[in-house]
Amino acid sequence: KKLDAWANDVVVRALEETGLVSALVSEELDEPRRPATRGGRVRYVVCIDPVDGSSNLDVNGIVGTIFSIRRSAAAGDDTRQPGTAQVAAGYIMYGPATLMVLTTGNGVDGNEGNFAKWEPGVQRYIRHLRTPDVPTGRPYTARYVGSLVADFHRTLLEGGIYLYPPEASRASGKLRLQYEAAPMAFLAEQAGGRASTGHERIMTIDPATPHARVPLVIGSPDDVAMAEDFIGGRQ
Repeated sequence: KKLDAWANDVVVRALEETGLVSALVSEELDEPRRPATRGGRVRYVVCIDPVDGSSNLDVNGIVGTIFSIRRSAAAGDDTRQPGTAQVAAGYIMYGPATLMVLTTGNGVDGNEGNFAKWEPGVQRYIRHLRTPDVPTGRPYTARYVGSLVADFHRTLLEGGIYLYPPEASRASGKLRLQYEAAPMAFLAEQAGGRASTGHERIMTIDPATPHARVPLVIGSPDDVAMAEDFIGGRQ
């Protein structure tokens, strides 16, 4: 989409002008970018998805910007750090109102269109959620907007769970760790929730590459724990 490229240029230019950013990792850049910094100031690595959900543009749907901020490292590749290194993360959602959601460390829903492609544990979990059981609030209703920002925001406000599991053709998942999954995980944990691949905590994963992909299971802690039990074969 043209807006993806334009938004990337706008965000990169704005961040470069601060003189505080030593490295930029963007979905729209094949390789990390290292702007000039100003001496004597704290420097940061910023990972961004400039336009999340750009497929929604054709239908006038909600899109957003996701960002993750980490401190620069004196040694090693500081463009590949685990989620626990984040000092701030958040997203901006563009809809009827423009809304920014942010964490500085203080302080659902599932797409069933690909059900047949999911691993057996995920399929069992979705069947479980569909089964009526009044004491546990089931069946759950399924919603999917097609924009991680919009889907996660509803979960943040209303509770529940959002998952984007791996598929037969995407064994590592689709979402990028550094500028989609990790910042959302930071927000979720700061709000009292959890974020997992279905097998391990998102925040502790070391990215193998700047654009590494992971599955994502995120939302209310009990719901995420239950999903992990199904995916791990314990239920």
